[in-house]
Amino acid sequence: MSRACFTLQVRPDRLAEYRARHAAVWPEMLRALRDAGWGEYLLYLRDDGLLVGVVETDDLAAAQAAVDATEVSGRWEAEMAPFFTTGDGRGKATLDLVFDLDAQLAAAGEHPPRPNGDAP
Repeated sequence: MSRACFTLQVRPDRLAEYRARHAAVWPEMLRALRDAGWGEYLLYLRDDGLLVGVVETDDLAAAQAAVDATEVSGRWEAEMAPFFTTGDGRGKATLDLVFDLDAQLAAAGEHPPRPNGDAP
């Protein structure tokens, strides 16, 4: 399983409603994402509308195609399209990983940090 990161741009005048919609995503949409291979899926939203998504999946393109093939995704995307500056949510720009603390610590023979921040 690998992690993918992407960005989208939410219209600044729609931020409050975008946040509200994501506070209670339809249960069938949640299941469609899960069943399509989306795991540990997180969205972060900045005040200017920059949306950053992080997801764990074996293949982002395949996971996107699988969720796109569901009926509920079509309905969700149609409702969410007006929130994006591109007119849809399909303009994801993926980001390349440039630093991984745990990987570099492991390569140096060190232990990764503990969840509470204490040294091992």
